[in-house]
Amino acid sequence: MADVLAGLSGSIPFLILIAFIAGFPLFTACVWIATSLIYMVNRERRDDGFYDIPDDQLPRVTILVPAYREGSTLDGALARMHDLDYPDYEVIVVDDGSPDDTADIARRHVAADPRFRLVRKELNEGKAMAMNDAMPLVTGEVLVVVDADAGIHRGALRYLVAHFVRLARVAAVTGNPRVANRSGVLTELQTLEFTSIVSVLRRAQVVWGRILTVSGVISAFRVSALRDVGLFDPSMATEDIDVTWRLQRRFYDVRYEPRALVDMTVPATASALWRQRRRWAQGLIQVLRRHWRIILDWRCRRQWPVLIEAVLSIVWAHAFLLLMAVWLLSLAAGIEPVGASPFPNGWGMLIGSMCLLQMGVGVFLDRRYDRSVTSVVWVAPIYPLLYWVLMSAVTVSTTLPTLRAADRPRLAQWHTPREELQATRVA
Repeated sequence: MADVLAGLSGSIPFLILIAFIAGFPLFTACVWIATSLIYMVNRERRDDGFYDIPDDQLPRVTILVPAYREGSTLDGALARMHDLDYPDYEVIVVDDGSPDDTADIARRHVAADPRFRLVRKELNEGKAMAMNDAMPLVTGEVLVVVDADAGIHRGALRYLVAHFVRLARVAAVTGNPRVANRSGVLTELQTLEFTSIVSVLRRAQVVWGRILTVSGVISAFRVSALRDVGLFDPSMATEDIDVTWRLQRRFYDVRYEPRALVDMTVPATASALWRQRRRWAQGLIQVLRRHWRIILDWRCRRQWPVLIEAVLSIVWAHAFLLLMAVWLLSLAAGIEPVGASPFPNGWGMLIGSMCLLQMGVGVFLDRRYDRSVTSVVWVAPIYPLLYWVLMSAVTVSTTLPTLRAADRPRLAQWHTPREELQATRVA
């Protein structure tokens, strides 16, 4: 074994592996930072009256709230929807066969406000099917999907809807989720993730011309475009990623609106986070398997950067864990492999510095809307290695099982373990 490891450490494939692991995050960070700053200059620092639309020119909005076992969070989420800064909207709550008091909570809000309605399903069939079942009741031109554990900010609808009024080809706009239950290191890491990766990447991808996904926490859709692509697919683990790609394959535009804020509840335990990220990874792999042929279609070339980056990210996760395994085995055998540790080696410090720079840019961009993000910088030093290992392990553990099961589509049901997420009420 020692001879094999010694020979492997000095081989050309091993050096290529190290170069890829070192080079890919450096390249992507540079691209993300540069293009997100371009977005900021062109879209966020200009006051061109984009959002100044008279009330009589704003279309009717339907807010759709799919819910399953949301008794601990739904009341707070709905309470914030009674007084939104928007002239014409309705709220439809879809209870997907919850065994708790989710429906009773929704009924109280329906009784208090005629704009609220409840769809009560007896059978739990998953989020996508719940939303599809409610579509015949939708009366708005724009559909805004908000999670039942989220708190939409009062002015968010105007920011979202402006894109549909100004730009005829816009089919979807995703908002800017903010972590509400910041109660420990794990939730602080996710706060930093949504600021330095999710928010930065969505800005960058808008500049590229296509985005990976709208946010399931808050997204707005042009109802006619959503019906044009066949609504949400109940067989996909992440219906939000899938519908984003299907809309863009029909050459609709999908946008990001950082001003449309929503407070969300994130997993507060490692086991809950693991299950959530496995579902996200499974959904992404399903989407890539379904849509990979766009690389052969010149008309879809604006989607190529998103596709290539997503595929390389999955490859990188496998390569990263493989390299870690080789390092550990080599060190256990008394062999010092090439690049034996990412810290404090030169390339490791460079990657870490670039990661910290990206985090700084994310905080700089988002603090305009959420000044509290500056308080999470204390977790930045542990973020790169700790979170990369966790997310890589999620990806590796999900890839092959998802690919093997790809030919056996089934209804993607949801199960919301609120007692494990330690969810907090949205005030």
